Amino acid sequence: MTKQKKKRNKVYKGIDAALTHPIVTRISAANRNKLSQWWFDRKSFLRPILITSLVVIIVAWLLFELVRVVNGV
Repeated sequence: MTKQKKKRNKVYKGIDAALTHPIVTRISAANRNKLSQWWFDRKSFLRPILITSLVVIIVAWLLFELVRVVNGV
């Protein structure tokens, strides 16, 4: 058996090399009112905070109701 030739994995950058394709960036515009734009800008920051606070409020309410039921009030 003969030794197989190693394949070339380096990108050829010579004069006759194929041109690279340009990167296309798609942008879509939206007409938002001030409140919608404010929410859109801060959504990634505020969403986890709002979800966490909602869960804390629900757990606190459930604990309050549990204590109320146990005490028989």
